[in-house]
Amino acid sequence: MASAGCDLSQFDISKEEKDKLVGEVIRYVLFKTHQNSGCPIKREELTQLVTKNYRNRNLPALVISEAREKLSSIFGYEMRELQKSRPSTNQTRSSQSSSADSRSYVLMSQLPADLYKRYVEDVSTAHLSGFTFVVISIVHLAGGKIPEDNLWHHLRRLGLHESNESHQEFGNVKQALEALVQQRKTKLLDQKVAQYCTSLLREQ
Repeated sequence: MASAGCDLSQFDISKEEKDKLVGEVIRYVLFKTHQNSGCPIKREELTQLVTKNYRNRNLPALVISEAREKLSSIFGYEMRELQKSRPSTNQTRSSQSSSADSRSYVLMSQLPADLYKRYVEDVSTAHLSGFTFVVISIVHLAGGKIPEDNLWHHLRRLGLHESNESHQEFGNVKQALEALVQQRKTKLLDQKVAQYCTSLLREQ
């Protein structure tokens, strides 16, 4: 491991505290990937998770590095960093300072393609998973919110029209989008209820 033999005293943290932070990052990445259908996770989110109670600026790099190793060795996932396009010469200096904050990750299965297709991939719902990923990615890139007209503008460029009621895969495309939105709202509500219940238990 990258942290093997690392002197944790320089981070003012014990091994138990470090292991707990690694577990929190792994849990966050797994649940966020499941909830958002593979939408990229910003490094800034993981950094905030680590620095919530610890202020050492170098600690997030250590924790995230070990989390990536454990996701690979235990869960069979590669936490792959997304590559951004290289900035122009005029932008290079200003972008260097913020490059770490702008990085994002996605989880990629390390299963061989034939095993993944045989035991993981569900052909009957693959088109819905793809549709969900596209919609969430568009919303994510728009900053988390997007007017419905703008969303349809992007979907029409992919051949998905709100007036199409007999699409080969989705049937009524507008209803498919509405069902997806309702599903996301339900998941968000369930998440908020769970957080509220947890906060009540902590107060007791």
